[in-house]
Amino acid sequence: MFQSLIPIAAAVAFVLTTTVLTVGARPVRHGWLIPAAASAAFLAFSVHAIWTAGLGGVWQEHTGSAWGNQIWIDLLLAVTIGWYLMLPRARAAGMRPAAWLPLVVLSGCVGFLAMLARLSYLEQHD
Repeated sequence: MFQSLIPIAAAVAFVLTTTVLTVGARPVRHGWLIPAAASAAFLAFSVHAIWTAGLGGVWQEHTGSAWGNQIWIDLLLAVTIGWYLMLPRARAAGMRPAAWLPLVVLSGCVGFLAMLARLSYLEQHD
């Protein structure tokens, strides 16, 4: 029962976050905390998943069916799109994207959200 509620809670958080960010007339004060908190929460959940199901489950889930393949490709495309869009801002803020790339490649959205939090922090404290 609990595991079936996690995707619903994630979908609700997604809709609320994207709606607030879309409707907001100006940047959210301390907005960098949003991706920082999301990164920390997702890291904690990822550690839980690895602890209970093992690291091999990641590859098994993405190679076990056509839907698993589709989800894997979708995740890779989403992070690639985000990376492409974030690079000019990161460079303009003085970040070194190449230093962040291993974290993003190895952890996906956990690292990508951490990078976005750092970028947002630098932009707000410019």
